[in-house]
Formats: sequence, C-alpha cells, structure tokens
Amino acid sequence: MKKNGNEEERDFLMWDAIFSIEEGRRKLGEEMPVAFYRMFEYSIRDTLIQMYGKESMVKIFRIAGEKAGREFFLRNLDGSLMLNDFLAQLQQKLMEYKVGMFRVEKFDARTGHAVLTVGEDLDCSGFPDSGETVCNYDEGFIAGILKAYTQKEYVVTEIDCWANGSDVCRFDAKVLNED
Repeated sequence: MKKNGNEEERDFLMWDAIFSIEEGRRKLGEEMPVAFYRMFEYSIRDTLIQMYGKESMVKIFRIAGEKAGREFFLRNLDGSLMLNDFLAQLQQKLMEYKVGMFRVEKFDARTGHAVLTVGEDLDCSGFPDSGETVCNYDEGFIAGILKAYTQKEYVVTEIDCWANGSDVCRFDAKVLNED
C-alpha cells in the first residue's frame, strides 16, 4: 500500500495490527513490565551481534528504529504544527507512551541541529556504566520522527547514556548535507 504520493511503499509490518491491541488483549491491556521489553530487545541485540557482528547490529537497530519513528509520527503527531508546538507534542506523546521524559536542550531551526535528552529511557535507564552507549534503536526512532517532520535526512548519535555513566540519554541530531 502506498503512502501519500511519492513516499515509499509500506512494508510488511502490518502497522494497523501492531497498534490494534484492544481486540487481542481485552483483559491484559497495553502495559507490560519494562524488564520484559528489555529481555526481548537485548536478546535480539545479543543474537544479532553473535550472528553478524556489533556494527551490523547497530545498523539494523537504527534502521528498525527509523521505520518505527516514521510510523509513530504518522499515527501520533501533527506535522503541521510549528516547531516548538511539535516538540511539545512529541514530549507529551513519549511521556504518554512511557518511552521516557523527552527534553530539547537545543534546536537550531536554521540548521536543523538538535541536542535532545530522554530521561528514564525505556531501553537503558538504571543500567550500570559499561563505558558505551546502547540506545541505537532510539537513535533511529528520533531520526525517523525528525525526518518525517522536516522532510530532511537526519543522522542521530547518542552521546550520553545510562550505560556510559550518565543519568539521561543525550542525542545529537544533525541534518545530513544535501549536496
């Protein structure tokens, strides 16, 4: 099924089914423990590292995150809002979905460069310091949302993480050069 006009075709993920939870979980509902989500995520990460190496795992998680970020944008966010209102809406939605406490430290509307933080991040808050960042899915997720809103290609890099000793996840988001 095609997205609006010239946008890429939708993939096989059946997004409507993913977001249609009431029918299949009438008694249990939408919520589940964070630890269970993390078991799912980190067992996949570990398996991908074993099968393909860390670099490939990071790439796969970023690509998957970007797909999810674009779909999250389409289903939850109003792309017609001015930047500050859009970012406030994004902050509210990420809190509502209990993904984390989103905050904008910096957003240069002219260049598109942003520094964003997520407190109590779903993926890693409370992790011990391992000396590395681990929120590759979040990097892609944020890039997907920013790309959908601005119509520009973004690269998002986690620069601080619970897993490298910070108490928030901090992301540096830059527009790729359009040469």
